Order: sequence, then C-alpha cells, then structure tokens
Amino acid sequence: MTLVDRKSRYLLGGKAQEKKADAVNQTMIDALRDQPCESITPDRGKEFAKHEEVTQELKVEFYFPKPHHPWQRGSNENTNGLIREYLPKGQDLSKYSQEEVQEIFSKINKRPRKCLGYLTPYEVYKSESLHLV
Repeated sequence: MTLVDRKSRYLLGGKAQEKKADAVNQTMIDALRDQPCESITPDRGKEFAKHEEVTQELKVEFYFPKPHHPWQRGSNENTNGLIREYLPKGQDLSKYSQEEVQEIFSKINKRPRKCLGYLTPYEVYKSESLHLV
C-alpha cells in the first residue's frame, strides 16, 4: 500500500497483511499516524471500501478519482512505477518482509528528483539536507 505526499513526493505506506479493507485500513493508519495529512486520494479498489474508518481515526477526507482517470493520482502512479524497478509487476510479494518493503521505500525517498530541483523527497518532506555525495 503506497501513499505519496504530493508536494515532496515522499513515499509512506507498507505491506498490508492481505488485500482487504481491514488490513489496508490498518496499514494506512499506521503509516499516517503522526504525519501531516490533509486528504487521501486512493484508487477505486475494493480494499478502500471501509475508508470511513480511516477518516474517523485520522480526521482526514478521502477523494475518489473518476473511473479510468489515473492522471488524477499522477504522483502515486509515477511512484508505483519507481517501485516496479525493485518489485516487478506479477511478482509474488508475499516473499518480501515489511522491512524489505520499507528499505525499498527508503531508497526511493532518498533518490533525487528533477521536479524537486534535484532534492530528494526525504529532504523536502523532512526539511533536512542530506549529503549524498
């Protein structure tokens, strides 16, 4: 389950126990607790059917994009493409631990982006400069 901050492109989330609403909700709540969050725009999958529970827990609104409009979630779609460099589509994700998934997220968050003036998502999100050279 991936969550991407639109301003910084910072990647949050994790591996849900299963692709069901309760498991995805818990993963989302764990990832966003104590993080700044104004809204969530998920895809239209069934795993977000109980989104009201997340709204109540985190006091954050959900906005669902129109069907077949992936450009309304462009930052997340682009980031999912970056994740595919590490986890190719169709691969069995059950063999990856939560720690391995978080390590991939960390690598992506410390990767400079042209759209951020060659800063990393980590630097923009945390307002902290990294010395990568």
